Amino acid sequence: MLTQVQAAPGAGLDAFFSAASVAVIGASDDVTKIGGRPVQLLRKYGYAGAIYPINPKGGTIQGLPAYASVLDTPAAPELAIVAVPANATLQAVRDCGSRGVRGVVVLSTGFAEAGAEGAALQAELVRVARIHGMRLLGPNCLGAVNVVDRLVASFSIALEQSMPPAGQVGIVSQSGNIGSFTMRCMADRGLGVSRFIATGNEADVDVADGIAALANDSATRIILCCMETCRDAGRLIEALDMARRQRKPVIALKIGATEQGQAAAASHTGALMGSDAVFDAVFQRYGVLRVRSFEELLDVGHAAALLGADRLPTTDAVTLVAASGGFGIMMADAMVEAGMTLPQLADTTKALIREAVPTAGTNNPVDASAQMSARPDILLKMLTALQSDAGGSTLVLLLALSLYNSRLRGVYLEALAKVRESHPDRLMVLISKGPADAVAEINALGIPVFPSIPAAASGMAGLVRLGQLASLSPAAAYDGPVEKVDAAVFRNEFHAKKALAAAGISVPREEVVSSADEAVRSARATGYPVVLKIASEDIAHKTEIGGVALDLKDDDAVRQAYERLMANARQHAPRARLDGVLVAPMVRGGVELIAGVSRDPVFGPVVMVGMGGIHAEILKDVALQVAPVSEQEAARMIRSLRMFPLLDGARGQARADVAAAARTVARLSEFACRHAADVAEIDMNPILVRPEGEGVLVLDALMVPTSSNTPGH
Repeated sequence: MLTQVQAAPGAGLDAFFSAASVAVIGASDDVTKIGGRPVQLLRKYGYAGAIYPINPKGGTIQGLPAYASVLDTPAAPELAIVAVPANATLQAVRDCGSRGVRGVVVLSTGFAEAGAEGAALQAELVRVARIHGMRLLGPNCLGAVNVVDRLVASFSIALEQSMPPAGQVGIVSQSGNIGSFTMRCMADRGLGVSRFIATGNEADVDVADGIAALANDSATRIILCCMETCRDAGRLIEALDMARRQRKPVIALKIGATEQGQAAAASHTGALMGSDAVFDAVFQRYGVLRVRSFEELLDVGHAAALLGADRLPTTDAVTLVAASGGFGIMMADAMVEAGMTLPQLADTTKALIREAVPTAGTNNPVDASAQMSARPDILLKMLTALQSDAGGSTLVLLLALSLYNSRLRGVYLEALAKVRESHPDRLMVLISKGPADAVAEINALGIPVFPSIPAAASGMAGLVRLGQLASLSPAAAYDGPVEKVDAAVFRNEFHAKKALAAAGISVPREEVVSSADEAVRSARATGYPVVLKIASEDIAHKTEIGGVALDLKDDDAVRQAYERLMANARQHAPRARLDGVLVAPMVRGGVELIAGVSRDPVFGPVVMVGMGGIHAEILKDVALQVAPVSEQEAARMIRSLRMFPLLDGARGQARADVAAAARTVARLSEFACRHAADVAEIDMNPILVRPEGEGVLVLDALMVPTSSNTPGH
């Protein structure tokens, strides 16, 4: 019996890139129509396979025999391009399935993007395709292109004048226009493209499929991804991990970062938008470089393609060189702000620079003065000295006007060619606005050129990030059971902390009491001073109603505090269900952290850690990652906080127990995965991190149930 099965990421996409025959359903003689363009482009660029135009009228289309139906072709086409009205698409897809077609590109519009009726029709397309084991790209998409084999399953105007040169850059985009513009711009830079795929509505084939297919494609070395949203977090993560394992750098232009942009993306794609910060965390975990502009996508993508995965920088050290001290300072400012470091040159290197240019300043940045380009041999001697420096940093050379001067242009091109030949493994990056033909000559030497100082700074930081791809550890994974949690954890912090304690998280000795006498007995057993807190599932923020009493030193203080807390609760929250009062030790010393879990609509449980108090709420000094996280990853999250020096012994304070804090965050993330079906949010605030070796204590905790676990559901 045939069943519907969603394919693994990337499976079956060879039908779109390696098909030996193509049918165009809705083919036309008019090359301005969507149905006419694919036939024209396949023929124009010399696709070697069979092309079957499909049109009910039969006859001849663009010089090729046409067929009334895909069922009538001499042989079953491996790929079909569908360019008929939405109401005729379903029958076309059914015919393709019956004929044994392996992949269908639906260019047509009028589906999920058009409303409920279109969404139902789109779902039926997917059902038919999966019954026949056929991959479906689109609908409402710009298709796919294999540049190497001239296989064009697209109507993109980016291909109207010329095909991009064949190369190693693969492009996957949810937006057809952004993706095809990327392909065209790369071609204009003289950069080769391997594959292009635009996923449109993603009824079946999605962005994860595209990334996975390119990760496993021998012709692709760099992946550029233009992304609006994610419909299936698990598939995206699997695809990004494939790219990581294959050491294929992924550069992602993720749009929809603002609230307004997210609303636009959701209305455009009909997909649920996850938190932008969570996307950042996922990208970081899998070594994906996120860029914030189309220009940065092109600049860094171009540089990464020129260098290749094996020549990407793995350290953040740069040596800056300019013919002007002012430009050198500007470069230094931008590079340091981008996270790069400027190591000093070796004394031997400085001496060699002075031999070449006696007036040069030999600190980093190097003020080489205009004398460095007086003659090719002088420039070559200085560049050779810099590239021979034992520090191994990337040389970043700024050329403000030199390439526009024919004499100086010759000097630089000659010297750059020779130093590249003598030091092929050393990295060099240039900063120059042009002219374009000079930049192209420098690019041909394998030297990236950035158009401005800020672009070079962010670009270098991005290249370093990509260069560290091979050193990334596999991400933590949760493979344990998903279990129901005791509903009592939602009642008050006592039960919440009791569950956390069972998961290996340290909490103080505590007790819930229901009278002043019991409070005194518990306080004596705990040891003075103590804290009293109201216990109620209906009062999440206890301090706001006067529900907390601190530093109680004797029996009388405890009695009075108990009565005061109960009275405050009855006055300010008269309908709240009161379990009594929590008695806990008054703990001092250490640094406060906050940690918690929230449920992202796309990626599920997400764990957060930040500095406690105002640092988390006002300064937004937090780090997050999709759960689970390992202790090592949790430690990196904590160390990434801007206020981490408070934990690291700032101003002579004792260093805090960061290892215990990381262990706590990791165990919290595992707890969230184990109880993901029941627990929507967890808040541990504050977490007192004691001096190194003394551990941590979670002083307060709150758990919020999922909607299915709340009363009335």
